[in-house]
Amino acid sequence: MARAAVYARISSDDGTALGVTRQVEDCRKLAADLGWEVADEYIDNDVSAYSGKKRPSYERMLADLTDGFADAVVCYHADRLTRRPIETEQFLERIEAAGVRHVRFVAGGELDLGNGDGLVVLRMLGAVAANESATKSRRVRRKLDQVAASGMPHGGSLRPYGFDTDRITHRPDEAAMVRTIVARYLAGDSLRSITSWLQDQDAPTVSGKPWNSTTVRGILKSARNAGLRVHRGEVVGPAAWEPIISEADHARVLARLDQQASTGRRTPRRYLLSGLLRCGKCGHKLYSAARIDSRRYVCSKGPDFGGCGKLTIVAPPVEELVTAAVLYRLDTPELAAALTGQAAEAEHTAALSEALAVDRAMLDVLAETFADGKIGVREWMAARSKIEPRIIDTERRLARRTHSDALTGWIGNSAGLQASWQDLNLTRQAAIVGAIVAHINIKPGTPGARELDPNRVGIVWKL
Repeated sequence: MARAAVYARISSDDGTALGVTRQVEDCRKLAADLGWEVADEYIDNDVSAYSGKKRPSYERMLADLTDGFADAVVCYHADRLTRRPIETEQFLERIEAAGVRHVRFVAGGELDLGNGDGLVVLRMLGAVAANESATKSRRVRRKLDQVAASGMPHGGSLRPYGFDTDRITHRPDEAAMVRTIVARYLAGDSLRSITSWLQDQDAPTVSGKPWNSTTVRGILKSARNAGLRVHRGEVVGPAAWEPIISEADHARVLARLDQQASTGRRTPRRYLLSGLLRCGKCGHKLYSAARIDSRRYVCSKGPDFGGCGKLTIVAPPVEELVTAAVLYRLDTPELAAALTGQAAEAEHTAALSEALAVDRAMLDVLAETFADGKIGVREWMAARSKIEPRIIDTERRLARRTHSDALTGWIGNSAGLQASWQDLNLTRQAAIVGAIVAHINIKPGTPGARELDPNRVGIVWKL
């Protein structure tokens, strides 16, 4: 009596497993009709055989066949077993080595793998199944392309944060939270501090899991929040839903994320003036350096730093002095004049904005033309490949010219900032300082001095 391995698989399941259950029942009946004993049943539910992803039960069946646990295979149809020619060959190699000669299909006949005809038939069945899968995949991709071009949403397991289950309608409370997250990030908050704030607010996530920095980053990067439709990782045009934030803010968020990725900062900030201090002896940047009893900024020498190694300043006094100077600066006519001077760039910024609007309008027309069937996918992709790089370049140039939101609400309001300063996290404080300070020159100190000489600190203002 043959001992048969029963294999069942279905690519997409609604959670009931009825499809694979029917396959197993039919395979059991066939095995009984043949007088074969069922050695074991191997079920891969909701798993594709065309994608190339690992199928755990299929791999376990091959291992058991190799170990001699079964000497025949029963499956509902050849396309349940494999839909890839390369996998068909791998299957044949494994069962040939194991001495398995009989493979039976409920929807099909017996294959005697001990002769060439059986091998040819199985290979042909595998090739037909692969072609059917490829054809279906092309139809699905074409449909998804058309849906994306029209700006309509595509389904998924979880609704996007800020949107209802239809993926179009805003959820007012979550949409407001998205705008707050973006505003805090543009104002200088770190992902870590925003995550902590969200946890303190007891704001629920879509999945019900606790907030983490990855979730926050995903909301910040989401183009759909700016009313843009993304398809295959690229923005293909305007979405059918209203934006939660502006495209300009979205571009600025991406610019800051790119900047942080390039700097590689991962650990929480512990020094207010990191990157701003310069050595008065050699001109190199000062680096933060903690000692057991204090925090310091030092000029470090060596191949990785290039400084002279001859200047040190204790951190708290210089941080307090610079903070006081920044708070004073916020109320001075000089800062107002500097901000007024930025208006000279407004004309160029307006030109960039107009160019961006023209290119986006061209993408809109292109998407409508594609949706109406007047051009094909190839023409659509070719035209997009010329327009989108211009859009990306313009967005980045605009992001670099956009004034930092770190000072919003604080110009002329140093008293309010003074009262709120200790409540701001260190990343927000550093963003405010960095918005108006270009760098700070630190002169050598007097040996034996116990207090900071203010004349050692030379602030070079950005604004």
